Amino acid sequence: MAKAKSPSGRRTQTVQPAIAGSAVAAEATAPKKRTTIPQFASQVRAEGRKIVWPSRKETWITSVMVLIMVLIAAIFFFFVDTGLAFLSRIVLALGQ
Repeated sequence: MAKAKSPSGRRTQTVQPAIAGSAVAAEATAPKKRTTIPQFASQVRAEGRKIVWPSRKETWITSVMVLIMVLIAAIFFFFVDTGLAFLSRIVLALGQ
């Protein structure tokens, strides 16, 4: 049997193949517990605490890199468009 890897890279649990959908059927029949509004709010706050925001420096560097890549792409597509326009004019001129 294969073992699943956790996000840390360690093998933690055994993964067993489902036999004719028995695992799916068992999960579908189990009643689901409803989450109350206070529980939901506390879960949202807990997830919000896990967010790691980038620093001002990281945001600036990433923005500059995006700008550079956009400029490179714009220059590339300008030359490709100009070359294809030139070639299409030559091909169309041959037909006259």
